[in-house]
Amino acid sequence: MKALLVEGIIIVLDLDRFEEYTVKHGLDQYRPNTVTGMLTSLVENFVRKWRAVVVYGLDYERGTEETILEIPYGYEQINEIVKDLKVIKDEVNRVGASITIVVIRDYVLGRKAKNRREAYHGTPGRRRAIRVLRKAKRAGGNKLVLLL
Repeated sequence: MKALLVEGIIIVLDLDRFEEYTVKHGLDQYRPNTVTGMLTSLVENFVRKWRAVVVYGLDYERGTEETILEIPYGYEQINEIVKDLKVIKDEVNRVGASITIVVIRDYVLGRKAKNRREAYHGTPGRRRAIRVLRKAKRAGGNKLVLLL
């Protein structure tokens, strides 16, 4: 069965230098802590509000450190979506951590990935979003990058 691509929004969120943060604050990387637990909750609320598809990364057992979301046809409400992503970034910054968020308008599949490789390389838009994310993180991170 061939996948159906529709235009939408790809969102990639990733905590910056999280291993350093956990060591500095004495937190466990493998269980939900103040940052990953909060990010899980914030992403879950965002997904519910915007009917986004969690392609990869929402983790209740370990806490969310990175996630890829897709919103089919989401470009119609892009201003409101960006406002909600700024709230997520501000909340993460408030507890002393930093996060990089990339938002790209491209074609989306709108379904969960089978594994990490498919999540990161499943569509040209996701590959582009990951490249932009890595570039932003190398430049210091804690950014909200919009490619619309």
